[in-house]
Formats: sequence, structure tokens, C-alpha cells
Amino acid sequence: MAVCAHCDKKTTFGNSRSFSMKATKRKFKPNLQKVTLYENGQKVKKTLCTKCIKTLGKSA
Repeated sequence: MAVCAHCDKKTTFGNSRSFSMKATKRKFKPNLQKVTLYENGQKVKKTLCTKCIKTLGKSA
């Protein structure tokens, strides 16, 4: 499933607007990456968005 394990970011929906302002449905997908992290001394694979990967890297 396309959900960030840390912040629960997922696909959202909106409208694409042409020059004539005609609305057509579109998806906004988060940039999700599979990352291996250490949690309590064990390797854990998680799916995180790039914003969460960046903030977790700053805190370490």
C-alpha cells in the first residue's frame, strides 16, 4: 500500500486545470522509498516518504 510508515502520507486527489479551466480528476502521489532502518538494534524495512527520510537523517 502506498502509505508512509512514519507520517501516514498517502495518495490524495484533486483536479487538473486546463487553459479553459476545465477540471479533470488527477492524483497526487507521495515520493515513497523503501528504507532499511535500525530500530532497537534490529534492521527493519519500512516505506517512508522522502521528507521523513530527510528529517530522520537530521536527528541521527
